[in-house]
Amino acid sequence: MSTVQRAPRAREPIVEPLPGGKRALQTWPLPLDAGFLQEFLTYIFETYWDQIVFGPLIQGAAYEFTCPCAPRNIRLFDGYLTVSFGGPHFHLCIGENKGTALEPTPEDLKGRRRPSRARIFRRLDREGAPISWGFDMDNGAGEPMISIFFASPFLSAGDKLNDEPQWERLAMWRDIARRYLGRQPEAFDESGHGFRGGHD
Repeated sequence: MSTVQRAPRAREPIVEPLPGGKRALQTWPLPLDAGFLQEFLTYIFETYWDQIVFGPLIQGAAYEFTCPCAPRNIRLFDGYLTVSFGGPHFHLCIGENKGTALEPTPEDLKGRRRPSRARIFRRLDREGAPISWGFDMDNGAGEPMISIFFASPFLSAGDKLNDEPQWERLAMWRDIARRYLGRQPEAFDESGHGFRGGHD
């Protein structure tokens, strides 16, 4: 594992109201340099491949994929991080995409392809208690590139609602929060009651 410097420790998150004004999102911005994002995403996919749900979330569509197996290869080439599962794979531009000597990438496309925002988030329900945890990243045009939802105490494998919260499933969030945000486990994360009437 690389020794890329971790994100600056955040004492308090940024709080953003969500549409409707009854829910909020707590966020912690992350560095946008390719070295950090490569280390971060590699750690997530190699360590927690069997616990995450991921894909782009855009207006009118939500793609929620699970990994078919542990990644067989994760590599960075020409600015693109490729996560491969031995067949299925995806690419994320996290650095400078130069192109080739004969066909260099135009400057405007370089800027659009690179991330403009990367952050860890904790979504709060209508009562202000945590309901989901994860990471998302936007490109230079502010368009969603990927969202990764961490293991949830309110959901089990197959995205099924749990009758009772399984608080041990917060282990992933607590590891990521300690490793990248310098945050210790918080009782606040166990204050919610989960999804009522489906995903909120």
